[in-house]
Amino acid sequence: MIDPNDIDSDCCRSSLDKKKVYTSKFNELFLSNDVPKNITVFDTTLRDGEQTPGVALTCDDKIRIAKALDELGVNVIEVGFPASSQGEKDAAKAIMNLGLNSKVCGLARSVKSDIDAVADCGLNYVHTFIATSDSHLKYKLKMTQDEVLERAVSAVEYARSRGLEVEFSCEDATRTSLEFLKKMHIAVQEAGVNRINVPDTVGTISPIAMEYLIRELKTVTKVPISVHCHDDFGMAVANTLSAVRGGAEQIHATINGMGERAGNASLEEAVLALMAFYNAETTINTKMIGPTCKLVSRLFGYPIPANKAIVGKNAFAHESGIHVHGVLNDPSTYEAFGPELVGVERNIVLGKHSGTHSIKEKLNEYGVVLDDERIAQVVDKIKDLADSGKEIDDAELVALASHFAEQHESKHINLDEFAVFTGVKTTPTAVVTLDINGEKRTGTSIGIGPVDAAINAIKTVMGNVFRLEEYCLNAITGGSDSLCEVMVKISKDGKGKAVSVGKGVGSDIVQTSVDATMEALDRLYSRLE
Repeated sequence: MIDPNDIDSDCCRSSLDKKKVYTSKFNELFLSNDVPKNITVFDTTLRDGEQTPGVALTCDDKIRIAKALDELGVNVIEVGFPASSQGEKDAAKAIMNLGLNSKVCGLARSVKSDIDAVADCGLNYVHTFIATSDSHLKYKLKMTQDEVLERAVSAVEYARSRGLEVEFSCEDATRTSLEFLKKMHIAVQEAGVNRINVPDTVGTISPIAMEYLIRELKTVTKVPISVHCHDDFGMAVANTLSAVRGGAEQIHATINGMGERAGNASLEEAVLALMAFYNAETTINTKMIGPTCKLVSRLFGYPIPANKAIVGKNAFAHESGIHVHGVLNDPSTYEAFGPELVGVERNIVLGKHSGTHSIKEKLNEYGVVLDDERIAQVVDKIKDLADSGKEIDDAELVALASHFAEQHESKHINLDEFAVFTGVKTTPTAVVTLDINGEKRTGTSIGIGPVDAAINAIKTVMGNVFRLEEYCLNAITGGSDSLCEVMVKISKDGKGKAVSVGKGVGSDIVQTSVDATMEALDRLYSRLE
């Protein structure tokens, strides 16, 4: 163990050094030589994950997910519970026939017919179980401990006789007495089990207790120990890590943490944490994590929460100007690892916390270069829009930048005040005050709509010396909250000569139309002068 006084840095490279993962150097204080260095990943997305309320996968769905899990690099795919339905049998057979690199496993109760269902599908791996906690014995099974032990031993022996690799679980293990749990482990080992799983079926154990439990079970368990954690208290991944620290060599997990109630340990979180904090190795191709999580999300019909660790859309999103500046200089300042490690992308978010660096970086992606003055104008506009609840996307940013890049610096005519009144059974009426070479003039007018009324009011102030030749309105992204882009073309005295064009970009159609008209008007008079 490292002396705490030797810790002189807030982060260090983990075993993923070549992939640039930065974690707290204090983790080194708790590295243990007896933590398994190679962890097997048992994925149960297609079995326990499908037990998520409202999820029912088709055979084709299961095949697509199984292929993705195989490409991801999981060691074992639990494809379902063959004894439960013909559809489960068909899916298990179809996946087994794919010839995947991953082992294909089926779930079975400690009943011969369930085990037969797994073997008859052509699978060579069975995960069989029986409950062992006092609660389950009394209220569900109505059996004694001796009866349960005998049933478990018979199931393991029968599965072995059918040539199956056997993993056995004491359901609700974390609420089973330690004495009986050890007795069960010894008995199924003698029956020839290949590995024993320890399920935290109701997610009720704490991380420190999980480590203790696994260490105790290791004193009598000579086959590899696996662990299956549920997230009822939000501890599934933490308990999984603690189990590995206690000596577990295999973890059960699901993509996106899917599963009944609050779900299971999230595969993507558990795998990254094992590699980063314990220097443990898995066969997972981390670059396939993002695509696999998106596929499962789509087929399950469960969106990935924006703040989901590893793969949520906000996991690598930065809005704060300080954060963006740091990340652009060196990602380790505000990222534990880069998005490319897990097959997703970094996102610079535009909002009221955005600064000059983030705006410049985003515009550079589109080849738009502005001077500092124009950048400042864009930043101020984005902050104003964000304060009103508007989110700015890339297309709208480019439109804003283009607008400010082309904007004419007013010298003669400026908008001082503006108001428009409209509604049902109300004639649209506008009031405008303009500053013309330092002299303020006010005018009012009506129109067939608020935009028409506003432009007519500007005409009134100017003495009707210009005519609107063309008006064009465009929603930049097409959404109801999209920024709009307005182009107006005016001419002096309505004779088609001395034509001037003005553009505006904003969230309000009427205001943006007025801004475009004012720009065109000022351009016109600047040219005439």
